[in-house]
Amino acid sequence: MRTDFDPRDLARRDFYRLLNSLVVPRPIAWVSSHSADGVDNLAPHSFFTVASVSPPIVQFTSVGVKDTVRNILETGDFVVNFTPESLFEEVNATGTDFGPAESEFDRAGLTREPSLTVSSMRVAESPAAIECRLHSTLELGDCTLVFGEVTHVAVSSAMLDGGHPLVEKLRPLSRLGRDEWGTIGAVKEIKRIRASDWPREFRPREH
Repeated sequence: MRTDFDPRDLARRDFYRLLNSLVVPRPIAWVSSHSADGVDNLAPHSFFTVASVSPPIVQFTSVGVKDTVRNILETGDFVVNFTPESLFEEVNATGTDFGPAESEFDRAGLTREPSLTVSSMRVAESPAAIECRLHSTLELGDCTLVFGEVTHVAVSSAMLDGGHPLVEKLRPLSRLGRDEWGTIGAVKEIKRIRASDWPREFRPREH
């Protein structure tokens, strides 16, 4: 038996919460930007992914036009800072709706670190930062999709095995439904099967 939900029958906020509880876990873009007046902004956005490999472009979605979007449109760049489990409280705190004249860096007690290729500041406490120049935006309903071309990536050397970031050291946070957050838990590893290697009789285990 299943329970059916029609977006036409539910209030916008109720259906939004339903989707947020099913499209999980969601990685978090902890976006630092700055206004034309020089105020540094920092906010978590949990609709975040890679949009293109070549050129390298990442994408996040802002529900409504918030300070982050206004800043990026004014200045043309931003940084996606990694959100580790160790900064759980700080990441959550920067989701507070402070006014545009206040900096979440200061309110959350975080340290600014200059970026290499853009004017927006990095979060010094974060183990990795993806510097981006604005590529384009797309208005979709009540949301703004922001596409940033990656100009530089900086990762703490302690998080690397050669050039490979180690997820067990990074320990990423993710967003779930309601006020729930996820951590990495157990990590499973499996190789993708090529068609040429497909067994004659593939038998999935019983559930």
